[in-house]
Amino acid sequence: MKPITLQQALARAAALCSRSEHAPGDIATRLRSWGLTAAQANDVVNSLIEQNFINTERFARAFTHDKAAYNGWGRIKIAYHLRLKGIDQSAIDDALATIDDDAYRDTLTRLLQNKWREVSGREPQAARAALLRFATSRGFELDLVRGLCSTLFNLV
Repeated sequence: MKPITLQQALARAAALCSRSEHAPGDIATRLRSWGLTAAQANDVVNSLIEQNFINTERFARAFTHDKAAYNGWGRIKIAYHLRLKGIDQSAIDDALATIDDDAYRDTLTRLLQNKWREVSGREPQAARAALLRFATSRGFELDLVRGLCSTLFNLV
C-alpha cells in the first residue's frame, strides 16, 4: 500500500467524519491502519476536533439514540460502550438524558413480551430468571425490569 501523507489522511478522515459521527479513538485507529504513526494520528484527530468534524458530545448523543432506538439497548449497556470508546462521563450522562423515558419503557416492554413467548412454558421462577437475564444483558436497569415483569406477567 502506498504511504499516505498527513494532508491526504486529514482530507479522508474529514470526509469520513462529515458522513457520520465517529469517536476520536475510532478515527485514530483508522488513521493508524492507513499507516500514520500514533503521534501523526493524534495530530490529525486534534485538527478534526478543532474544525468540529469530531465532537464527542454529538457522537455520544447519536450513538445513544441509535442504540436505544434501533438496537433496543438499555442505558447501562450504552454507557458501557461509550466508556469503551473513550467518551467522558459528563458527555455520557448528557447523552443518556436525551432518552425519552416512555419510549425506553415501551422498548423494554416490547422486548420482554417477545422473550415471554419463548419462556412462558417454563416454571415461573425459571421464566422470571430468564427474563431478568435477558433484559439485564441488554443493559436495562434491574429494578425497572423487575417492576415490568411483575406488572406484565405477575412474576414476583
